Parts: sequence; structure tokens; C-alpha cells
Amino acid sequence: MKSMEELLQIKNKAKIDMSARNQSGKRIVVGMATCGIAAGARPVMTALVEELKIRGVNDVSVTMTGCLGLCKLEPIVEVIDADGTKCTYVKMDANKAKRVVAEHIINGRACEDLSIASAQL
Repeated sequence: MKSMEELLQIKNKAKIDMSARNQSGKRIVVGMATCGIAAGARPVMTALVEELKIRGVNDVSVTMTGCLGLCKLEPIVEVIDADGTKCTYVKMDANKAKRVVAEHIINGRACEDLSIASAQL
């Protein structure tokens, strides 16, 4: 960087890039506290990001959060649709994460059998 103007151009480009990533309003949130990581959340997060990339989906943000309070059900993934509807997936692994991308993100059908509603608490 050689000038303040160049810095502002970089900043504006970054803002545009970040807003373009979440145009649909869909978000995926992965529980990445120590309980989630110990249960295998890192490979789940990696699988989600890679599957979205393979399928050319770049309008869904994938973020991490801390503990969701259900440690025995980790790894936990929440999919939040554009209208605010949330589906919580539990006991995830990389293959289940790929399925969530294919069925929920791409085709708009929640994977009920992977959700907290079907989990035995």
C-alpha cells in the first residue's frame, strides 16, 4: 500500500466480497468450543466448506460459535435459512455434513433424521 486511497479501495473490495458471500441469507453455524472440537467438529466444518466449494455455492456463510450447551450431542451444526428458520443437526460427521449441504442447502429439504428433533436425549 502506498496511499490512503489504495487502503480505502482494499477496504471497499473486502466489504463487497463479504456481502456477496451471504446474499441468500442462509448461514451455517458450527459449534467449535472444546466439547465440539473434541467430538470432531473440525472435520465437519472442513467438509461443509469443501462441499459448498465443490458445488459452487458461495452465497452461504459458514461460521463457528462457542458452546451450544448440548455437549453430549456434539458436533452440532445449525442451518439458518433466509427467513430465520433454524434447523439444528446433532452428532454430525463429515459424511452427514455433505448430506446436509446436498439436501438442505441445495434442495431446501431439512434432514429430519439428523436433526435434534430425532435425537434421543
